[in-house]
Amino acid sequence: MTQTEEQFTSIQEPRAERYNPHAIEQKWQDRWAETGLYRFDEKADGEKFYALTMFPYPSGNLHIGHWYANVAPDARARWMRMRGYNVLFPMGFDAFGLPAENAAIKNNVDPAKWTYSNIETMTAQFQRMGTMIDWSRQFATSDPEYYRWNQWFFTEFFKRGLAYKKGGLVNWCPKDQTVLANEQVVNGACERCGTPVERRNLNQWYLRITDYADELLDFSDTDMPERVRAMQTNWIGKSVGAEIVFDTPAGPETVFTTRPDTIMGATFLVLAPEHAKVAELTTDEQRAEVEAYIAAAGRKTDVERQQDVGEKTGVFTGSFATHPIGGHQVPIWVADYVLVTYGTGSIMAVPAHDERDFAFARKFGLDITEVIRAEGAEPMGADAEGAYSGPGMIVNSGEFDGLPGGKASIDTVIERLEAAGVARAKTTYRLRDWLLARQRYWGTPVPIVYCPEHGAQPVPEDQLPVTLPEFKGFTASGQSPLKLDTEWVQTTCPVCGGPAERDTDTMDTFVDSSWYMYRFLSPHDDQHPFDPEKANLLPVDLYTGGIEHAILHLLYSRFWTKVMRDMGLTTQNEPFAWLRNQGIILGEDGEKMSKSRGNVVDPDDLVREYGVDTVRTYLMFIAPWEVGGPWDPQGINGPSKWLGRVWTLFFGDRTAGPDEAVTPADLRYAVHSTLKKVTGDFERLSFNTIVAALMELTNTLVRARRAPVYGTPEWDEALDIFNRMLAPVVPHIAEEIWHERGMEGSVHVQAWPATDEAAAVRDTVTIGVQVGGKVRGQVSISKTATQDEALAAARAQPDVARFLEGKAVVKEIYVPGRIINIVVR
Repeated sequence: MTQTEEQFTSIQEPRAERYNPHAIEQKWQDRWAETGLYRFDEKADGEKFYALTMFPYPSGNLHIGHWYANVAPDARARWMRMRGYNVLFPMGFDAFGLPAENAAIKNNVDPAKWTYSNIETMTAQFQRMGTMIDWSRQFATSDPEYYRWNQWFFTEFFKRGLAYKKGGLVNWCPKDQTVLANEQVVNGACERCGTPVERRNLNQWYLRITDYADELLDFSDTDMPERVRAMQTNWIGKSVGAEIVFDTPAGPETVFTTRPDTIMGATFLVLAPEHAKVAELTTDEQRAEVEAYIAAAGRKTDVERQQDVGEKTGVFTGSFATHPIGGHQVPIWVADYVLVTYGTGSIMAVPAHDERDFAFARKFGLDITEVIRAEGAEPMGADAEGAYSGPGMIVNSGEFDGLPGGKASIDTVIERLEAAGVARAKTTYRLRDWLLARQRYWGTPVPIVYCPEHGAQPVPEDQLPVTLPEFKGFTASGQSPLKLDTEWVQTTCPVCGGPAERDTDTMDTFVDSSWYMYRFLSPHDDQHPFDPEKANLLPVDLYTGGIEHAILHLLYSRFWTKVMRDMGLTTQNEPFAWLRNQGIILGEDGEKMSKSRGNVVDPDDLVREYGVDTVRTYLMFIAPWEVGGPWDPQGINGPSKWLGRVWTLFFGDRTAGPDEAVTPADLRYAVHSTLKKVTGDFERLSFNTIVAALMELTNTLVRARRAPVYGTPEWDEALDIFNRMLAPVVPHIAEEIWHERGMEGSVHVQAWPATDEAAAVRDTVTIGVQVGGKVRGQVSISKTATQDEALAAARAQPDVARFLEGKAVVKEIYVPGRIINIVVR
């Protein structure tokens, strides 16, 4: 017996007559912590399995959503351990960011004190969940020991040309006083506070995620839900086409198009309001109108400008471009539905075959020239109601006439345009480089200093981390305290030793979460971001969390892993082997839980009333885990009663029931068929059906307890298997039952039982018996029964025999496994 087994076996306390979660749950949580039951040892036996749930922001209290996101993955991690895997299941806190800083401003407190106080509270709440989290690996991303490596990565990215600073239009949140990445703008507003976003021209730090755009479209090394793959693919937005050059009064203008086969249908050009050539192309007569339009467009976000709602707006510059093939003049317009960040910031408009261009041309009376015509269709008339975007032959296009439009002819058209010197094949992406600078205090300081002589220089590794200065309060304007802390800003140049100034921006918090899963391998390593000797623990085998992170955290972390691979830090292409998303628990009213709606459910209150295992059970049982659903305050009573029945099943007084005809074979079938189902459901992450199967088995076991099978070897086997099946789902009561049954060690280190396939298949079948065309009863017979045996059993069935009395049997039909039909007169 091991020391751990002795510690568990040494517990001797009187058994409660009724299930009392409050008498056992804290006891076992304390014992698990004392014995280090869940401490991960990479040298232990068993194939490694790295399970990870997205770490939370330390908001102050765990809500029911945290429980929903964590208890089901915990059950599966426990199940994997019982299957013999060496399971790593860690937890930390995503601790930097605007919520902490805004809370600090509101309450006039140091964000560090606010954050770490919340972490202490939430850690205790997490521990009350009864999870198998290895808390020895806990860290917060606001720990200098962690963000030191954010800075190290940044300097390495900088040396490789992957981190750079440039000016340009950015999204600015006027409330939070910081820039936002495109991904952090939702419906034209800041995703954090909901304030409408403004566009400003600022000098900012970026990471070259676009260098990995094609790789990020390859999902062959990661199993992600189709919805996540689609969201990332659409966000990256790869477009294959051509760049075509039009001559303008301001010089050559290159436009990008995915349909170069429609070149002769281009009747005007459209430039984004921010395009560098707009001012030069605008004539004096149009200047006031154009400038007013540009100012109005600057008050819209990219998202608003791309939405196909409302009337198209635009303004004529007064200038014309020369068509590269026809040589004729086409007007140049400015319109906000064209973005300077996509393609070249200008488009050739083909209104006959693009709905946005069609609407624009109709509104402003511009030419519409048909160049693609469906087979057998009439020519597009002046009364056309919309653009045609279907297949067809090229028409009205000179040398291109007769070619099949679309993919079949695009390469041919590009070749001819290239030969004419007016175009080249080109692939573009919607994805922009990652804007990671933030003008806030509570974040990782950017490790760059500016020297008057040597310019921007990375802080040397031996000077990392560049820690945040002591918090001295916020200004009324909301400006970052870093800009005002002259003592912290003033430093020396690492090249010449002369006076220099620190960069006063901090990093986007998605930097923190892009590689945190690697830090759990060696969270206290002061020589590496993670121990390279432990890289065999990667990738994360099962990563779980919300779908809302599909094009933020999940995309960024994939990028970060690919860069680390190219740096030689890992051999992995992806951070996660398998990703799955949980749904959302809504309020009782079917709406998203919020304090303002008054529909928030406090898990601590539920634990005080029902106990941890009941809350865990209900959250797994309430709905398919990947779907979620509304909270039903009455629904939790069912799991509570079920656990009470489980306790009574093992330890209650036995009352024999002569009417309970549960045979040993019946019992073994119920146990092993349930075991087979639960095993498969754990594989599929189908947690609600696991609980349902365990509840159904409880009913059978209760009946069997009153039957003669009680006390037999089959009964003992049933209790043992049931106890082990309970362990991942309801760890506290399962541990208590294991102990009360006199078993050694912990139930959580026992092997998951093996299914007896023969026992899991019934050797009998129940079929209906028809007499005179109506079902009169049922009979259970062997699957191998002959026709004579089946008919004899049917006639002996009391309900059937009653309908045969005084009748002459004309014909008897037996369809094996399906039905017996007795025809009488």
